[in-house]
Amino acid sequence: MDIDTRLLRYFTTVCEEGQLTAAAARLFISQPTLTKQIRRLESQLGVQLFRRSRDGVTPTAAGCALAAHAAALLAGWENALRATRQTADKAGGTLRVGFEGSTINLVGLRTMAEFSRRMPGWQVRMRQNNWFDPTSGLATGDIDLALWHAPSSTAEEFATAKLGTEERWAALSVEHPLTAHEVLDFADLLDEPFVAIPQESGAWRDYWLGAQERGGRPARIAAVAHNADEWLAAVACGQGIGFAPESMRRLASRPDVAYRPVRGLSPSQVGLYWLRDQPVTPAMAAFIRSCQETVQIG
Repeated sequence: MDIDTRLLRYFTTVCEEGQLTAAAARLFISQPTLTKQIRRLESQLGVQLFRRSRDGVTPTAAGCALAAHAAALLAGWENALRATRQTADKAGGTLRVGFEGSTINLVGLRTMAEFSRRMPGWQVRMRQNNWFDPTSGLATGDIDLALWHAPSSTAEEFATAKLGTEERWAALSVEHPLTAHEVLDFADLLDEPFVAIPQESGAWRDYWLGAQERGGRPARIAAVAHNADEWLAAVACGQGIGFAPESMRRLASRPDVAYRPVRGLSPSQVGLYWLRDQPVTPAMAAFIRSCQETVQIG
């Protein structure tokens, strides 16, 4: 029987936390998504892994048996990946970097040239982030580094190489009445319809809706986009507004979308992120250094 290692990682995190809510927050996914994945694992194994109560969840006897082996299995897989990558480092290979929407434009020829100078024979493969995976592929090993605009608190969960700080601006259709203002107040946007990213994106959805600044007041979701192009098109068509990095007005401009600064909205930390327990390979270090020397924020 083939089991996705991601499901085992979810399972062990729930065991360690004893609560689905805490485990989901640690994994950067929504609680419904985590519950669905645990049930998927139970279905594949044909056993009940947890007993659920008001106080949380506790492993069943079958769950305890799996927990006794799952950590070793995951550690063994990580060791195998590490050995594979170390071998590849010696022979040359490919560094996989995830990016979000317009952030791909932050990395240009100068960055790649600097990386090639530091790592001859190596290539960088850029991949747009998957909005249905809160880690963009870091947890599954699909990418080595993620280029993110993120809240400063993200540095508590992931290892980070900071590149700069950038304001979050509002993106609106040029027909929207609020475009008459040069600067917008966050309070004036509370009742506006928003174009959101998928619920599966977890904390990222809340961040790009300004949840922290809302103080518990829910956002009015008018449309859900599955990638950056869909999101921008929905804003342009007047389906809702959204928040985006300030640089999007320059890197992803279009005549039917207006961008305005927002008072009362915290800025983003721009940087390269990776899993805290992942060793930094020479290729990762070279790309980080290359970005720090060539990428300009703002």
